[in-house]
Amino acid sequence: MAECDILVIGCGPAGLSAAGYAARAGYSVLALDALAPGGQLLYIDEIENYPGTEKTSGYALAESFEKQAVDFGVRIEYWEALSIRKENNIFIVKTSGEEVRAKSVIYAAGARHRHLGCAGEEEYQGKGVSYCATCDGPFFKGRRIAVVGGGDTALTDAIYLSKLGSEVILIHRRNEFRAQKVLQDRIRERKNVRFELGKTITSINGNGKGVESITLSDGSTIGADAVFIFVGVIPNSEILEGFAELDKGFVVTDSMMRTSVPGLFAAGDVRTTPFRQVVTASGDGAIAAHGADEYIQSL
Repeated sequence: MAECDILVIGCGPAGLSAAGYAARAGYSVLALDALAPGGQLLYIDEIENYPGTEKTSGYALAESFEKQAVDFGVRIEYWEALSIRKENNIFIVKTSGEEVRAKSVIYAAGARHRHLGCAGEEEYQGKGVSYCATCDGPFFKGRRIAVVGGGDTALTDAIYLSKLGSEVILIHRRNEFRAQKVLQDRIRERKNVRFELGKTITSINGNGKGVESITLSDGSTIGADAVFIFVGVIPNSEILEGFAELDKGFVVTDSMMRTSVPGLFAAGDVRTTPFRQVVTASGDGAIAAHGADEYIQSL
Protein backbone atom coordinates (compact mmCIF):
# COMPACT_ATOMS: atom_id res chain seq x y z
CA MET A 1 0.00 0.00 0.00
CA ALA A 2 1.24 3.47 -0.92
CA GLU A 3 0.45 6.61 1.05
CA CYS A 4 0.81 10.26 0.09
CA ASP A 5 -0.61 13.67 0.82
CA ILE A 6 -1.83 14.29 -2.71
CA LEU A 7 -2.53 11.70 -5.38
CA VAL A 8 -2.61 12.91 -8.98
CA ILE A 9 -4.34 10.64 -11.49
CA GLY A 10 -3.12 11.36 -15.00
CA CYS A 11 0.25 12.66 -16.16
CA GLY A 12 -0.67 14.96 -19.00
CA PRO A 13 -0.01 18.72 -18.79
CA ALA A 14 -2.73 19.20 -16.15
CA GLY A 15 -1.58 16.32 -13.97
CA LEU A 16 2.14 17.07 -14.14
CA SER A 17 1.53 20.76 -13.53
CA ALA A 18 -0.61 19.94 -10.49
CA ALA A 19 1.91 17.41 -9.21
CA GLY A 20 4.81 19.81 -9.59
CA TYR A 21 3.04 22.67 -7.84
CA ALA A 22 1.93 20.40 -4.99
CA ALA A 23 5.39 18.89 -4.47
CA ARG A 24 7.01 22.31 -4.59
CA ALA A 25 4.63 23.35 -1.79
CA GLY A 26 6.10 20.62 0.39
CA TYR A 27 3.56 17.80 -0.02
CA SER A 28 4.32 14.18 -0.73
CA VAL A 29 2.89 13.60 -4.22
CA LEU A 30 2.28 10.41 -6.15
CA ALA A 31 1.27 10.74 -9.81
CA LEU A 32 -0.20 7.85 -11.77
CA ASP A 33 -0.45 7.19 -15.49
CA ALA A 34 -1.36 3.93 -17.17
CA LEU A 35 0.85 4.61 -20.19
CA ALA A 36 3.49 7.35 -20.14
CA PRO A 37 3.75 10.95 -18.93
CA GLY A 38 2.58 13.48 -21.48
CA GLY A 39 -1.00 12.55 -22.31
CA GLN A 40 -2.17 13.99 -25.63
CA LEU A 41 1.19 15.77 -26.01
CA LEU A 42 2.68 12.48 -27.14
CA TYR A 43 0.46 12.57 -30.25
CA ILE A 44 1.35 16.10 -31.33
CA ASP A 45 4.17 16.31 -33.83
CA GLU A 46 5.00 20.01 -33.32
CA ILE A 47 3.90 22.66 -30.83
CA GLU A 48 4.59 26.31 -31.44
CA ASN A 49 2.01 28.11 -29.27
CA TYR A 50 2.97 27.12 -25.74
CA PRO A 51 3.95 30.44 -24.08
CA GLY A 52 7.66 31.03 -23.67
CA THR A 53 8.62 27.90 -25.61
CA GLU A 54 10.06 27.80 -29.11
CA LYS A 55 8.64 25.34 -31.61
CA THR A 56 9.12 21.87 -30.19
CA SER A 57 7.70 18.39 -30.40
CA GLY A 58 4.92 17.22 -28.11
CA TYR A 59 7.24 14.45 -26.90
CA ALA A 60 9.98 16.93 -25.95
CA LEU A 61 7.53 19.16 -24.10
CA ALA A 62 6.16 16.14 -22.25
CA GLU A 63 9.68 15.20 -21.20
CA SER A 64 10.20 18.73 -19.89
CA PHE A 65 6.97 18.57 -17.85
CA GLU A 66 7.98 15.19 -16.43
CA LYS A 67 11.55 16.21 -15.54
CA GLN A 68 10.39 19.34 -13.74
CA ALA A 69 7.82 17.41 -11.71
CA VAL A 70 10.34 14.74 -10.74
CA ASP A 71 12.90 17.40 -9.83
CA PHE A 72 10.33 18.88 -7.44
CA GLY A 73 10.02 15.48 -5.78
CA VAL A 74 7.02 13.89 -7.51
CA ARG A 75 6.93 10.10 -7.56
CA ILE A 76 5.52 8.73 -10.83
CA GLU A 77 4.15 5.21 -11.15
CA TYR A 78 2.73 3.54 -14.26
CA TRP A 79 -0.42 2.24 -12.60
CA GLU A 80 -3.97 2.46 -13.89
CA ALA A 81 -6.51 3.85 -11.42
CA LEU A 82 -9.36 1.32 -11.19
CA SER A 83 -11.68 2.62 -8.46
CA ILE A 84 -11.93 5.37 -5.88
CA ARG A 85 -13.71 5.77 -2.55
CA LYS A 86 -13.45 7.97 0.53
CA GLU A 87 -13.42 6.83 4.14
CA ASN A 88 -12.90 9.12 7.16
CA ASN A 89 -11.42 11.94 5.04
CA ILE A 90 -8.98 9.56 3.34
CA PHE A 91 -9.24 8.69 -0.33
CA ILE A 92 -8.57 5.06 -1.17
CA VAL A 93 -7.74 4.35 -4.80
CA LYS A 94 -7.39 0.84 -6.13
CA THR A 95 -4.87 0.64 -8.97
CA SER A 96 -3.26 -1.95 -11.21
CA GLY A 97 -0.28 -1.67 -8.85
CA GLU A 98 -0.62 -0.88 -5.15
CA GLU A 99 -3.63 0.49 -3.34
CA VAL A 100 -3.09 4.20 -2.66
CA ARG A 101 -4.30 6.22 0.34
CA ALA A 102 -4.24 10.02 0.05
CA LYS A 103 -5.59 13.09 1.83
CA SER A 104 -6.57 14.72 -1.48
CA VAL A 105 -6.90 13.59 -5.09
CA ILE A 106 -6.43 15.62 -8.25
CA TYR A 107 -8.13 13.85 -11.16
CA ALA A 108 -6.49 14.77 -14.46
CA ALA A 109 -7.07 11.67 -16.57
CA GLY A 110 -7.89 13.69 -19.68
CA ALA A 111 -10.17 12.88 -22.56
CA ARG A 112 -9.66 10.87 -25.68
CA HIS A 113 -10.71 12.05 -29.11
CA ARG A 114 -13.47 10.07 -30.73
CA HIS A 115 -11.98 8.44 -33.80
CA LEU A 116 -13.49 7.59 -37.16
CA GLY A 117 -12.08 4.08 -37.19
CA CYS A 118 -11.23 4.25 -40.88
CA ALA A 119 -8.16 2.87 -42.60
CA GLY A 120 -5.10 5.12 -42.29
CA GLU A 121 -6.39 7.15 -39.34
CA GLU A 122 -4.01 5.70 -36.76
CA GLU A 123 -1.12 5.40 -39.22
CA TYR A 124 -1.20 9.11 -40.05
CA GLN A 125 -2.02 10.49 -36.62
CA GLY A 126 0.50 13.30 -36.09
CA LYS A 127 1.44 13.13 -39.79
CA GLY A 128 -1.53 15.01 -41.19
CA VAL A 129 -4.34 13.53 -39.12
CA SER A 130 -5.18 15.87 -36.25
CA TYR A 131 -7.89 16.51 -33.69
CA CYS A 132 -6.89 20.10 -32.85
CA ALA A 133 -7.13 22.96 -35.36
CA THR A 134 -5.36 25.60 -33.27
CA CYS A 135 -2.55 23.16 -32.47
CA ASP A 136 -1.82 21.94 -35.99
CA GLY A 137 -3.67 24.18 -38.44
CA PRO A 138 -0.79 26.66 -38.92
CA PHE A 139 1.41 23.83 -40.23
CA PHE A 140 -0.86 23.52 -43.26
CA LYS A 141 -0.99 27.09 -44.54
CA GLY A 142 -1.81 27.18 -48.22
CA ARG A 143 -2.58 23.44 -48.27
CA ARG A 144 -5.71 21.35 -48.88
CA ILE A 145 -7.43 20.51 -45.62
CA ALA A 146 -10.25 18.05 -44.98
CA VAL A 147 -12.46 18.59 -41.92
CA VAL A 148 -14.80 15.91 -40.57
CA GLY A 149 -17.82 16.68 -38.43
CA GLY A 150 -21.04 18.65 -38.31
CA GLY A 151 -21.27 20.16 -34.82
CA ASP A 152 -20.22 23.52 -33.41
CA THR A 153 -16.59 22.49 -32.97
CA ALA A 154 -16.26 21.16 -36.50
CA LEU A 155 -17.71 24.26 -38.12
CA THR A 156 -15.90 26.70 -35.84
CA ASP A 157 -12.58 25.03 -36.58
CA ALA A 158 -13.38 24.68 -40.29
CA ILE A 159 -13.88 28.45 -40.41
CA TYR A 160 -10.55 28.92 -38.65
CA LEU A 161 -8.79 26.49 -41.00
CA SER A 162 -10.32 28.16 -44.06
CA LYS A 163 -8.26 31.23 -43.19
CA LEU A 164 -5.11 29.12 -43.39
CA GLY A 165 -5.64 26.52 -46.08
CA SER A 166 -6.04 26.99 -49.81
CA GLU A 167 -9.14 24.79 -49.70
CA VAL A 168 -11.20 23.19 -46.96
CA ILE A 169 -13.32 20.12 -47.69
CA LEU A 170 -16.00 19.77 -45.01
CA ILE A 171 -17.27 16.19 -44.71
CA HIS A 172 -20.31 15.23 -42.67
CA ARG A 173 -22.17 11.93 -42.54
CA ARG A 174 -25.54 13.66 -42.46
CA ASN A 175 -27.09 15.93 -45.07
CA GLU A 176 -27.56 18.69 -42.51
CA PHE A 177 -25.25 20.14 -39.90
CA ARG A 178 -26.00 20.01 -36.17
CA ALA A 179 -24.14 23.25 -35.48
CA GLN A 180 -25.74 26.57 -34.60
CA LYS A 181 -27.32 28.38 -37.53
CA VAL A 182 -24.95 31.30 -37.21
CA LEU A 183 -22.00 28.97 -37.73
CA GLN A 184 -23.68 27.33 -40.70
CA ASP A 185 -24.21 30.76 -42.25
CA ARG A 186 -20.61 31.75 -41.66
CA ILE A 187 -19.13 28.58 -43.10
CA ARG A 188 -21.23 28.94 -46.24
CA GLU A 189 -19.81 32.43 -46.72
CA ARG A 190 -16.28 31.08 -46.96
CA LYS A 191 -15.46 30.86 -50.66
CA ASN A 192 -12.70 28.27 -50.27
CA VAL A 193 -14.90 25.76 -48.41
CA ARG A 194 -16.59 22.93 -50.29
CA PHE A 195 -19.07 20.48 -48.80
CA GLU A 196 -19.28 16.71 -49.00
CA LEU A 197 -22.49 15.93 -47.11
CA GLY A 198 -24.10 12.56 -46.54
CA LYS A 199 -20.69 10.91 -46.82
CA THR A 200 -18.03 9.41 -44.59
CA ILE A 201 -14.32 8.78 -44.98
CA THR A 202 -13.49 5.15 -45.67
CA SER A 203 -9.72 5.61 -45.83
CA ILE A 204 -6.98 8.18 -45.34
CA ASN A 205 -4.22 7.66 -47.85
CA GLY A 206 -0.59 8.76 -47.88
CA ASN A 207 3.00 7.99 -48.68
CA GLY A 208 4.02 6.83 -45.22
CA LYS A 209 5.32 10.26 -44.26
CA GLY A 210 2.14 12.29 -44.66
CA VAL A 211 -1.44 12.41 -45.91
CA GLU A 212 -2.04 12.74 -49.64
CA SER A 213 -5.74 11.99 -50.15
CA ILE A 214 -8.96 10.64 -48.67
CA THR A 215 -11.44 8.14 -50.05
CA LEU A 216 -15.14 8.74 -49.37
CA SER A 217 -18.03 6.34 -48.95
CA ASP A 218 -19.26 7.09 -52.49
CA GLY A 219 -15.97 5.75 -53.86
CA SER A 220 -14.49 9.09 -54.80
CA THR A 221 -10.93 10.06 -53.85
CA ILE A 222 -10.10 13.67 -52.99
CA GLY A 223 -6.65 15.20 -52.62
CA ALA A 224 -5.89 16.45 -49.12
CA ASP A 225 -2.74 17.24 -47.16
CA ALA A 226 -4.37 17.07 -43.74
CA VAL A 227 -7.48 15.63 -42.11
CA PHE A 228 -8.91 17.32 -39.02
CA ILE A 229 -11.41 15.17 -37.17
CA PHE A 230 -14.02 16.75 -34.88
CA VAL A 231 -16.55 14.08 -34.02
CA GLY A 232 -16.42 14.53 -30.26
CA VAL A 233 -14.25 13.61 -27.30
CA ILE A 234 -14.74 10.97 -24.64
CA PRO A 235 -13.72 11.94 -21.08
CA ASN A 236 -11.73 9.36 -19.15
CA SER A 237 -13.99 9.64 -16.14
CA GLU A 238 -15.41 6.14 -15.83
CA ILE A 239 -14.12 5.51 -12.30
CA LEU A 240 -15.86 8.67 -11.05
CA GLU A 241 -19.33 7.58 -12.16
CA GLY A 242 -21.54 7.48 -9.09
CA PHE A 243 -18.83 9.12 -6.98
CA ALA A 244 -18.62 12.71 -8.25
CA GLU A 245 -20.96 14.91 -10.28
CA LEU A 246 -20.51 14.51 -14.03
CA ASP A 247 -22.05 16.31 -16.98
CA LYS A 248 -22.13 14.09 -20.07
CA GLY A 249 -19.11 12.33 -18.62
CA PHE A 250 -17.12 15.47 -17.90
CA VAL A 251 -16.30 16.26 -14.28
CA VAL A 252 -18.15 19.30 -12.96
CA THR A 253 -15.88 21.75 -11.12
CA ASP A 254 -15.93 25.30 -9.83
CA SER A 255 -13.26 27.90 -10.60
CA MET A 256 -10.99 26.34 -7.97
CA MET A 257 -11.23 22.94 -9.70
CA ARG A 258 -13.26 21.60 -6.74
CA THR A 259 -15.64 18.76 -7.56
CA SER A 260 -18.80 17.74 -5.71
CA VAL A 261 -16.61 15.63 -3.38
CA PRO A 262 -14.60 17.62 -0.81
CA GLY A 263 -10.90 17.00 -1.35
CA LEU A 264 -11.36 15.74 -4.91
CA PHE A 265 -10.24 18.15 -7.63
CA ALA A 266 -10.32 17.82 -11.42
CA ALA A 267 -8.13 19.52 -13.99
CA GLY A 268 -7.60 19.57 -17.73
CA ASP A 269 -9.58 17.97 -20.52
CA VAL A 270 -11.58 15.65 -18.24
CA ARG A 271 -13.46 18.52 -16.64
CA THR A 272 -16.18 20.80 -18.01
CA THR A 273 -14.23 23.53 -19.79
CA PRO A 274 -14.82 25.68 -22.89
CA PHE A 275 -11.27 25.37 -24.23
CA ARG A 276 -8.90 22.41 -24.27
CA GLN A 277 -5.26 23.39 -24.81
CA VAL A 278 -1.93 22.57 -23.19
CA VAL A 279 -1.76 26.01 -21.60
CA THR A 280 -5.27 25.86 -20.11
CA ALA A 281 -4.68 22.35 -18.79
CA SER A 282 -1.47 23.50 -17.13
CA GLY A 283 -3.30 26.40 -15.51
CA ASP A 284 -6.02 24.05 -14.28
CA GLY A 285 -3.37 21.88 -12.68
CA ALA A 286 -1.78 24.77 -10.82
CA ILE A 287 -5.17 25.92 -9.49
CA ALA A 288 -6.08 22.36 -8.44
CA ALA A 289 -2.83 22.04 -6.50
CA HIS A 290 -3.57 25.31 -4.72
CA GLY A 291 -7.07 24.06 -3.93
CA ALA A 292 -5.72 20.79 -2.58
CA ASP A 293 -3.31 22.73 -0.37
CA GLU A 294 -6.17 24.79 1.10
CA TYR A 295 -8.28 21.66 1.60
CA ILE A 296 -5.57 19.75 3.47
CA GLN A 297 -4.83 22.79 5.62
CA SER A 298 -8.51 22.84 6.63
CA LEU A 299 -8.56 19.24 7.87
